[in-house]
Amino acid sequence: MELGVVGLGRMGANIVRRLARNGHRCVVFDRNPEPGRVLAAEAGATTAADLAGVVAGLAAPRAVWVMLPAGAATEAAVQELAGLMEPGDVIIDGGNSFWKDDVRRGAELKARGLHYLDIGTSGGVWGLERGYCLMIGGDSEPVARLDPIFAALAPGLGDIPRTPNAGALDPRVEQGYIHAGPTGAGHFVKMIHNGIEYGMMQAIAEGFDILRNAATPALPPEHRLELDLPGIAEVWRRGSVITSWLLDLTSAALAEEADLGSYSGHVEDSGEGRWTVQAAVEEAVPAEVLTAALFARFRSRQDHTFAEKVLSAMRKGFGGHQEPGKK
Repeated sequence: MELGVVGLGRMGANIVRRLARNGHRCVVFDRNPEPGRVLAAEAGATTAADLAGVVAGLAAPRAVWVMLPAGAATEAAVQELAGLMEPGDVIIDGGNSFWKDDVRRGAELKARGLHYLDIGTSGGVWGLERGYCLMIGGDSEPVARLDPIFAALAPGLGDIPRTPNAGALDPRVEQGYIHAGPTGAGHFVKMIHNGIEYGMMQAIAEGFDILRNAATPALPPEHRLELDLPGIAEVWRRGSVITSWLLDLTSAALAEEADLGSYSGHVEDSGEGRWTVQAAVEEAVPAEVLTAALFARFRSRQDHTFAEKVLSAMRKGFGGHQEPGKK
């Protein structure tokens, strides 16, 4: 199939590479022409000079995937594409937009005969090899039409054991992608996913902070413990009940640098955690852990602890997120 891809950052470029590996053709655009040149050489992508060129390079009915930061950049790209595309075409927002913006955009584009899909995309910088977990919102027809694209991007069954009695589920979910519901559902599900991620990361980080401070002089000498944090992280990966990809990333970071001295512990949040807490408030759902994890990130920008260094290491590991001022 053909797909236009707008935004060739860490994830956008690897989406193009993964699709090319599976025989799909991509027409690509980024304000910086260098990633397009690289993808043309590596993946056979067709480069465009602007959004009009992306649309012109695709056969109808077209589909264009926007992979830009949430907010003004995505909004501008979606609106410009809407003015260039024809009824039956599909605009996809694969970034981390606020789900209520998707509901508005979907209604606006539907009135013009265009389809809009909001796709929560999880996989970070590892998606090229591992695949991307996709949470899709929008109408069924364009979702079914673009299924070969989603199947190529998704991880597939892999070596994860199958869930007992899962036969009644949509078979796509075992492959790593789901049609989550109507417009807005994809980014809503991804928002909650990222809110949960905050809580899981915070728990791991706080645990390692307690382990590290078991040797603090504040304790009586007979109660001080000098612990091997890299070793503990590694052994927990092997059969413990907290085994996870986040623990894998923590172990790798500690093995490389046991004191995480190159990290300041300044931890940013990209919006989804705030929106998750906002949704909890609107729904009157208690979310103490997720709220505390969000507030811990706010505090990290004022007073850094070893826990925040662990958080920074995990964020760099799965998403390539750098602390402010670092490259």
